[in-house]
Amino acid sequence: ALALGCALLLALKFTCSRAKDVIIPAKPPVSFFSSRSPVLDLFQGQLDYAEHIRRDSEVVLLFFYAPWCGQSIAARAEIEQAASRLSDQVLFVAINCWWNQGKCRKQKHFFYFPVIYLYHRSFGPVEYKGPMSAVYIEKFVRRVMKPLLYIPSQSELLDFLSNYEPGVLGYFEFNGSPQPPGYLTFFKSALHSLKKDYLGTIRFGVITNKHLAKLVSLVHSGSVYLHRHFNTSLVFPREVINYTAENICKWALENRETLLQWLWPHGGKSLLLNNELKKGPALFLFIPFNPLAESHPLIDEITEVALEYNNCHGDQVVERLLQHLRRVDVPGFESLAPEAPAQLPDPPLITTSPCCNTVVLPQWHAISRTHNVCELCVNQTAGGIRPSSVSMPQCSFFEMAAALDSFYLKEQTFYHVASDSIECSNFLSSYSPFSYYTACCRTVNRGVTGFTDSEQEVFETPALAFSSLEKKCEAASPSSVPHIEDNRFLFPEVDMDSTDFTGLSCRTNKTLNIYLLDSNLFWLYAERLGAPSVTRVKEFAAIVDVKEESHYILDPKQALMKFTLESFIQNFSVLYSPLKRHLIGSDSAQFPSQHLITEVTTDTFWEVVLQKQDVLLLYYAQWCGFCPSLNHVFIQLARLLPADTFTVARIDVAQNDLPWEFMVDRLPTVLFFPCNRKDLSVKYPEDLPITLPNLLKFILHHSNPAPTPQNLANPPTKECLQSEADVQQGHISHLEREIQKLRAEISALHRAQVQVEAQLSSARRDEHRLLRQKQTLEKQHSLLRLHSEQLQALYEQKTGELEELADASENLLTENTWLKILVATMERKLEDKDAGEMLTSLKEAHSNHPEPAGAPRLPGSTPPPSNGSATLASERNNENRTD
Repeated sequence: ALALGCALLLALKFTCSRAKDVIIPAKPPVSFFSSRSPVLDLFQGQLDYAEHIRRDSEVVLLFFYAPWCGQSIAARAEIEQAASRLSDQVLFVAINCWWNQGKCRKQKHFFYFPVIYLYHRSFGPVEYKGPMSAVYIEKFVRRVMKPLLYIPSQSELLDFLSNYEPGVLGYFEFNGSPQPPGYLTFFKSALHSLKKDYLGTIRFGVITNKHLAKLVSLVHSGSVYLHRHFNTSLVFPREVINYTAENICKWALENRETLLQWLWPHGGKSLLLNNELKKGPALFLFIPFNPLAESHPLIDEITEVALEYNNCHGDQVVERLLQHLRRVDVPGFESLAPEAPAQLPDPPLITTSPCCNTVVLPQWHAISRTHNVCELCVNQTAGGIRPSSVSMPQCSFFEMAAALDSFYLKEQTFYHVASDSIECSNFLSSYSPFSYYTACCRTVNRGVTGFTDSEQEVFETPALAFSSLEKKCEAASPSSVPHIEDNRFLFPEVDMDSTDFTGLSCRTNKTLNIYLLDSNLFWLYAERLGAPSVTRVKEFAAIVDVKEESHYILDPKQALMKFTLESFIQNFSVLYSPLKRHLIGSDSAQFPSQHLITEVTTDTFWEVVLQKQDVLLLYYAQWCGFCPSLNHVFIQLARLLPADTFTVARIDVAQNDLPWEFMVDRLPTVLFFPCNRKDLSVKYPEDLPITLPNLLKFILHHSNPAPTPQNLANPPTKECLQSEADVQQGHISHLEREIQKLRAEISALHRAQVQVEAQLSSARRDEHRLLRQKQTLEKQHSLLRLHSEQLQALYEQKTGELEELADASENLLTENTWLKILVATMERKLEDKDAGEMLTSLKEAHSNHPEPAGAPRLPGSTPPPSNGSATLASERNNENRTD
C-alpha cells in the first residue's frame, strides 16, 4: 500500500508539471491609449496610484476598461475627444481593470465595461451611464464641475423656470461670509442628484439677490425652492425634514414634475420603452440634440407646446413663462410665488356665435355605394344658418360633444339617394331646449368633388372608389373622406384657434406622454416607426397607442415646429380623428416576381390585390404551424389558373400591417377579390377543407358576376360572343392540358400507392407476428414470475423453519449441557459413596479374612479396582472430551 501511494503521488506531480508546460502564460498588458493622449493610462491596473493622484485633483474622471471589450474600444476615441477639451480642468485617468495581476482586477468586480466614475474633490464616485459620446460625456463632466447655476437677473430666472427640466433654487446671502450657512449642503445635494439621476434632469440654481428671491417666495437665506409648472411649487420644509444634502435631493426627486422626458435606450434587451408605453399614448419626438449648445430653439418650441397642452386651469405663472418663451415682453412682472390658481369661469358648452364641422355619415346599407357628407353647425336660433367655408369658425371639442349625440339620433332623416343637391335641416338639441343644430347634407358617389386641400387632392374611401370599377378593373389610390375636425384641409383660410389647444390634455381621454430622443443616436428607432432612412434633417414625430394597437406619424414632408405639432396632437385627441394609422410592412424588393405565388406586402397590397385581376389571397404568418402545409395546394392552383387573368397571392400579416377592414382574426384565412367587384370580396368557408377541388369550386362560383339590368338591356354582339367563345375555348384547352398532366401525376401516385400499400401490408404482417411473439413472451414471463414468487414464498417458509430449528437446537444443547453437568455431579457423589462402602466392606473382610500367603502385596500398593469403578472412570473421561 505504501508503494502504491508513492507511485500515485509521483504520477500526479508529473501530470501537473506537464499541464503547466501546456498553458500559455498571459501576455503582459500594453498601453490602451497613445502616448500623446491627454488621458493618463494605467494599463497595469495601478488602482492605488490612481487613488493617490485623485486626492490631489479637484475633478477626476476614472475610465475603467477591458482591452478586449468592443464598447471600451469604441469609447476610447470619445474619451480622448472630451479630454482634449477639458484636460486643463479635469484629470482623465484610464485604468485597465482586466489584468489579473493588477490591483483593480483584485479590488473591483465590475459586471460590464466600460465604467466611468467622476469625483469632485472628496465627493464621489458619480457614475456616468449616459451615451458614450464625447459631447454627452463633456456635458456631464461640466455639470459635475459646476453643479449649481448662478441666477443673477430676472431674465435668467425666467430662462431657468421656463426650462423643460425641473428646477431647484436656493437663496443664499454672501454678504457676511464667503460661504453662508447651508450653501455647502445645497452644493452637495446637487452632486447627489447627479449621482442618483445620472442624466441630470434636475437643475440646481443659486440666487444671491433678495429681490429675485422674493419673486419665488424665498425670504430667508438657506431656503430651497422647487419649481413646478402645473402643481403648486414647494419650499423645502426645514422644520419637518433635516437640512441635509441627501434629504434635499430625495425631496426634489420625489416631488418633481416631469414635463418632457428624455429616453436613452442602451441598445440591448430592455423594458424601458415597454414600461413607458404601458402608461398610455406616447408622443415620440426625434430631434437632433447637441448638449453643449447654449440654446435649443426647437426644444423651446416643444416646451411651449407641452406647457399649453397641460395648462388646464389657465395658470398665470405658466402664461408668463409662455410669453417669455415666445420672446414677448411680460408687463407687470411681479411675483412667481406659489399660489392657488385663479378660479376661471367654466367655458360655455355652446357659444353665441355659430360654428361648423364636417361629418361623414356611414353607409345606410351594406350594398350602398354612396355616402352622405354633412356640414353640422351649432347655433342658438330656431331658423337655422347656412354654413360658409369662409366665415364659419371650427367648433371646439366641448361644442361638438352634445351636438354629435343629437345629430346621430336624427341621422336616419338625412339618408338620400345619389344627388348633387344640398339639403339642410334644422333640429333641436336632445339635451338643451335653447340649442339648435343645422345639418346641410349632400350625397357623394365615387368621389367627393369640391372638398380639396391646398394641393387640390380628391378625397376618396376604398368603398367609394370601388364603385368606379364597373368598366375597368382599376382603382385609384387609397385615401378617405374628410372627417370631423378636418376642416382646415377643406378651408385653408380658416386658422386654428389656439385656445382649443390650451389645456387639451384635461379635455380628452387620450392624454399624451411626451418623450424626446436624440435622432443623432437613435434614428434607427425612428426608421422602425416609419421615418425615412435618408433625410436632410433628422426630425420626426410619432404617436404610439399600444392599447389601440396603432401608431400615427407626422408627415415627414412637414417641418417639426410648434404649429404642425399642435395640429398633430389635436387631430389625435378629437373624438373622430382624421389621422391615418401608419402601416409598417416588409421590403417588397426582397421578394422576386417570378414565383407562382405573389408575395404581397403593405406597399404592394393596393396594387396587387385591389387592381386589375381576380386575386386569391392567403393570410399567413411564420409562427403559424398549419400554414406551410397549404403551400403545395396553392402552388398547384397557381399552375392550373392562367396567370394573365388570375393571381394567387399570400401575405405575412405578422410583418405587414393592413387597414383594419382588410385584417382577419384567424390564420390561415383565404379571401377572394373578384375583378371589377373588389368591394364584394368573399371569405373561404372555415368549415370547408382547403383542398385543390374545393378552391377551384370556390373560385369558379364567385368569379362569374351576376347579370345586371344594364347587361340585359344591351345584349352582346355576335363578334363579342365569338371573341368570348374563343377566350373560353382557350381556357378550356389550357385546363384540359393541365388535367392530363394531373391524370399522369395521379397514375404515378397510384403506382406509388400500390407499392406503399404492399410495404404496409408486409409491415402489418411483421407487426402481427411480433405481436404474437410478444404475447407469448409475456405469458412465459408471467409464468416465470409466478413460479419465482412461489419459490420465494417457499424459501421464506424454509428459512423461517430453519431459524426455528436453530433456536430449538440451541436450547436443547444448553439443556443437555446442564443435564450432563448434573449427571457428572451425581456420579461423583455415587462413586464417593460406593468407594466408602467398599472400603468399609474390605476392612471388615480383611479383619475377618486375612490375606493368603500366595498373594503378597507390596507396601503402599492399592488393591485393584473393581469393574464398576473402571466403567465410571471411562465415562468421566468421555464427558470431559464432550464438554
